[in-house]
Amino acid sequence: MNTSAVDEVITLCQDLLRIDTTNTGDPRTTVGERVAAEYVAEKLADAGIESRLLESAPTRANLVARIPGADRTRGALLVHGHLDVVPADKREWSVDPFSGEIKDGYLWGRGAVDMKDFDAMVLAVVREWQRVGYTPPRDIVLAYTADEEAGMEYGSQWLVQNHPGLFEGCTEAIGEVGGYSYTVNDDLRLYLVQTAEKGLDWLRLHANGRPGHGSFIHDDNAVTALAEAVAAVGRHKFPVVVTPTVRAFLEQVGEALGIDIDPADPEIAIAKLGPIANLIGATIRNTANPTRLEAGYKDNVIPGKASATVDCRTLPGQAESFLAELREIIGPDVEIEHVHRQPAVETEFGGPLVDAMGAALRAEDPGARTVPYLMSGGTDAKAFSTLGIRCFGFAPLQLPPDLNFAALFHGIDERVPVEGLKFGVRVLDRLLRNS
Repeated sequence: MNTSAVDEVITLCQDLLRIDTTNTGDPRTTVGERVAAEYVAEKLADAGIESRLLESAPTRANLVARIPGADRTRGALLVHGHLDVVPADKREWSVDPFSGEIKDGYLWGRGAVDMKDFDAMVLAVVREWQRVGYTPPRDIVLAYTADEEAGMEYGSQWLVQNHPGLFEGCTEAIGEVGGYSYTVNDDLRLYLVQTAEKGLDWLRLHANGRPGHGSFIHDDNAVTALAEAVAAVGRHKFPVVVTPTVRAFLEQVGEALGIDIDPADPEIAIAKLGPIANLIGATIRNTANPTRLEAGYKDNVIPGKASATVDCRTLPGQAESFLAELREIIGPDVEIEHVHRQPAVETEFGGPLVDAMGAALRAEDPGARTVPYLMSGGTDAKAFSTLGIRCFGFAPLQLPPDLNFAALFHGIDERVPVEGLKFGVRVLDRLLRNS
């Protein structure tokens, strides 16, 4: 491809990183999403691509554009990325998290890997197409969304519920989190393609008791009951369950590394995977992590109610059995409230699009081998899959062998390698031209 897109992706990504799109989870304090969407719209318009800005709430905008393909009878490909980022405390960072600074071969900033890098890659590729007059083989639908970091209510979920027609004909999609490399040796790099992701269930636990004076003997304390339930949940280790996606991953990784992986007891082998061990370790069991506590209004008053939030992530097909197990752990006296629930997503690792991913990677990295994996977190794929779209995580990056990539997501000093970003543009261009 022309070098202009490879060079431009750095500037585009810097510009996006410098737009503070912090999503606090509170619409009153979330900022920048519309500003970022307007920036994308301007860059598309500069290249002659029309787009629609759709505001789901004041200052919260999504953008959708359709690039017509040569064969409009084929299913369209949705390419999606979110524009919001999680908060960053600049006191904890080595650089200003919204500076877009280049240092030590990396582009630094909140959103550098989650996921303004891919947002910029897509912009760079389609702008280059327009410059040279290229028409893709099928329709490409672009979606830049708000609110992915806080449940998607104002982003992809809102788009799917209110504007499903914008995605008419879309049969497949690519977005975060996948297509990044894990180095086995100088001649072999595994590129993890997300074909599944865990379900999400944010629960609120409520314990009730008899309010009273803090100086009295009290055997019906809501705080005590809640604390016991929360401690039991936090200490519980759910059993290993190997899903088809994880089984395929373990088989291929075991072969590549030359190690035996027992699907019934994979944890010892997973521990040998270095930087991705934590990422993969969370995909072999359901998890439930207490995250917030709330009780009381005065130091010497025993409250009548205490509440806690638990972040639950469930494997495909495990949602109901997980809740039954959780109920046993918590006990009958603590109420469970479902605050936000999204099902798991899973698709097969096969078909022309998957083949094209592998071919695009190998053209730029002869040592590339694609493997499927299950993501422990969640993405906009949860919303778009409800339209019958097969969703994959494929935002290609070639990474240094010693980089703990998984730790950068929502982490301090988030950064993306400059050369990896350029690599991603070349791979993405090849994929979209041949899918």
